[in-house]
Amino acid sequence: MPAATKHLLIVNVLAFFASYVLQRYGVNLNELFGLHFFLAPDFHFYQLFTYLFLHQSFPHLFFNMFAVWMFGRILEQIWGSKRYLIYYVICGVGAGLCQELVQYIEFVSEFSAFSSVRMNDIVISMGEYLNYWNTVGASGAVYGILLAFGMTFPNQEMFIFPLPMPIKAKYFVIGYAVIELLEGISNRPGDNIAHFAHLGGMLFGLILILYWRKKNRDYERFYY
Repeated sequence: MPAATKHLLIVNVLAFFASYVLQRYGVNLNELFGLHFFLAPDFHFYQLFTYLFLHQSFPHLFFNMFAVWMFGRILEQIWGSKRYLIYYVICGVGAGLCQELVQYIEFVSEFSAFSSVRMNDIVISMGEYLNYWNTVGASGAVYGILLAFGMTFPNQEMFIFPLPMPIKAKYFVIGYAVIELLEGISNRPGDNIAHFAHLGGMLFGLILILYWRKKNRDYERFYY
């Protein structure tokens, strides 16, 4: 297994079990290092990076790390560890920035005129309420990886449960993006998935891949 993929898996798994153990002693790593809304009292800049290595539940961790192992190791073998790790982090940070933007739009449209909010029949300050807006998980980076795989191997056929037939990687990625967009727009009650963060990871991944491709074309045109 390539080095960066292996270390990403190790760090994410260790962070998950550390958060599980420390929570028994009253220390909540997800609250400390998860990505809070930038207007919340608990927000810190470093959370744009640390939130990538924390997960809410074991299934959340498992499916993200399975995608990193399945698709990320192939990209790392092609790109090299350094470029792959840069791509992973930029997609993750970009996803976090998009999540912050979406939360800001929600805040301006619904809460900016209020100093307090009623939550579960308890009135709390706006600052306390905003602290509940907390995002964790590597999903933004993972969606960037899916996009990169689809752009690198667009015609690679994949078997995706429960589809009865193989589907090309490019259609798989497009389908995922459309689903995330529709889910994000629908804003269903009780849906705590950061759909626009996923799309943000894909967007930043697309921008970076197009930049690298242009840079490579310019290099080839100049030297060859």
